[in-house]
Amino acid sequence: MIVVMGATGATGNALLHSLLAVGTPVRALTRTPNTPVPGTTGGHHPPVEVRYADATDPHSLHTAFKGADQLFLAMANGPAQVELETRVIDVAAHAGIGHIVKISAPAAEPDSPVAVSRGHHAVEEHLRASGLTRTVLRPYAFMQNLLRLAPGVAQGVVLGTTGDAPCNLIDCRDIGDVAAAALTRPDIAGGTYTLTGPEAVSYPELASRLTALTGRRIRYVGLTPDELRDSLLHHARMPAWLAEHVTEIQQLAVTRPETPTTTVSDVLGRPPRTLDAFLHEHRAHFTG
Repeated sequence: MIVVMGATGATGNALLHSLLAVGTPVRALTRTPNTPVPGTTGGHHPPVEVRYADATDPHSLHTAFKGADQLFLAMANGPAQVELETRVIDVAAHAGIGHIVKISAPAAEPDSPVAVSRGHHAVEEHLRASGLTRTVLRPYAFMQNLLRLAPGVAQGVVLGTTGDAPCNLIDCRDIGDVAAAALTRPDIAGGTYTLTGPEAVSYPELASRLTALTGRRIRYVGLTPDELRDSLLHHARMPAWLAEHVTEIQQLAVTRPETPTTTVSDVLGRPPRTLDAFLHEHRAHFTG
């Protein structure tokens, strides 16, 4: 039995679909038991178990983990992430889970300039010390997060502070497929994998592709880090920690030029999904 924590999130739900496609027994966890988990209906064989669990409630975690062998751990980034994920790891170990696949970050280092990445490093170290088999996935920016640019695209702009620096992007469905491989193939389990799409694309190039997609001129507008942070706070209405995080990861792309890896192809035996394919799939989101 594989437990998927974060089954309603983009990556966790992608993993859920990947596991169901190969008929793997899976238990999807949710904090909102009255809200259906996408992909869990439809008469799957074996059927999907849906259980309530909240990382702030250790008892709910222990109940949800009972009888499971493996755990996929993906939680939304946030100020309490280290506390919550380390608690999940401790409860999982006590409940008898033997293997955890954790979603982390590329710059998961103790001195990373990105605060969220420092947190991921702390959780990785806690997982290592637990003695459990651990697989760490370090994906770059999710293509799905580009959908948040739609309001700006409607006004003809893409805002950023990366200049011409190339940025790695990856489709969450590829992350889900790699996670499924780690949970079902012993030859993959136990490694640390940095995940990207097939190309790194700058924000000006992204604006150019959105221009071709929408038929309207989309300009890249370069901002200073302070200007971007202010825009995210006051126009996008992001919480302060998230505005800081977005600014930090964009600056990291400038100071550490990003290049794609071949990990997705190496693990899955097929190329990762492309940015152009993703944009065309979601064309209506940017043109509606």
